[in-house]
Amino acid sequence: MNGILVVYATKNGSTKAVAEAIATELQGSGAAVDVRPAKAAREPVTGRDLVILGGAIYSGRWHRDAHRFLKQHREDLAGVPIAVFGMGPREDRPESWQRARAQLDRALTRRPWLAPAAVAVFGGVDPPDRSDRHVRRDLRDWTAIRRWAREVADNIA
Repeated sequence: MNGILVVYATKNGSTKAVAEAIATELQGSGAAVDVRPAKAAREPVTGRDLVILGGAIYSGRWHRDAHRFLKQHREDLAGVPIAVFGMGPREDRPESWQRARAQLDRALTRRPWLAPAAVAVFGGVDPPDRSDRHVRRDLRDWTAIRRWAREVADNIA
């Protein structure tokens, strides 16, 4: 598989780290992968084999740059498979995971034309605490993230 674009929308960098891990996994399989922040991904996405779009979920909303990317590339994305992920809960409780998935699903329903080939929610990370008095929670499961990337690429190929 060639021509994969991984796009991310982030505030504090954790979504960028996940996007880079996905890209590294796909590159390890021989794919040509470009990684871009959503607000800088202005070139057409036509001709890509796959677009992966990720964004953090803040206060129940998917990052606005992810929404803007979808709006700007709507016509191009009609002919390109897309996979979507959200950076979700920072508490490892079933209801937190369900709530994060529901929030991402709600964001995606704003785009009825969008039919993602895959959707996932990965655990979130506490933002940097300037006082450093608190231990930062980090629910990112790197093994699951890499597995998801491989599965998405395998299902598209």
